Amino acid sequence: MAEKKIAVLLANGFEEGEALFVIDVMRRAGFVCDGVSVDGEGGVVRGSHGIRAFADVELKDAEQSSYDAVVLPGGLPGADTLRDCETVVGWVKAFAADETKKVAAICAAPQVLAKAGVSAGRRLTSYPGEKYQKLFADADYVDDNRLTEECVVVDGNLITSRGPGTTLPFAYRLVEELGGDADKLRRAMQYDALKESLLK
Repeated sequence: MAEKKIAVLLANGFEEGEALFVIDVMRRAGFVCDGVSVDGEGGVVRGSHGIRAFADVELKDAEQSSYDAVVLPGGLPGADTLRDCETVVGWVKAFAADETKKVAAICAAPQVLAKAGVSAGRRLTSYPGEKYQKLFADADYVDDNRLTEECVVVDGNLITSRGPGTTLPFAYRLVEELGGDADKLRRAMQYDALKESLLK
């Protein structure tokens, strides 16, 4: 299997857990995963809770065609910045149109899918609430916290989820969709053990 490469887009005000845990899981899976700065200065991007992250590359220098997946974290105003960035919207359009690529968005970030015009007729979810749900009147919107596959919705090459608490299932599902061994990661990271203890 060829080495997979993932871009996690970081804008000031990104949800730290949704971005950094995804990067962590992708790298544990053996993939190349870049934190890509959309609007940080000198590669430094500040999260919605004040945590600073050092991006691997700036968006203007990132080679879009080299990536197999693009990940859009939520958090505000980070997700709004992603939505309003024409380069980001262009990436989403291109990845969504290519069946060999993946587009993953969580929490507030699925709004970028609506802006890019790629959500119509697709099955997806987002952070709960009318603010986001109304953006997807033309989609098959899943508004249920008891989702199959632990609050992750997959429709072809589109992967969406609800919020910070669903970040690990979201990341593991992306690993699976990219051909990695998510079961091994669930065991090694004690995720399966936690699930089993909660079910007792």
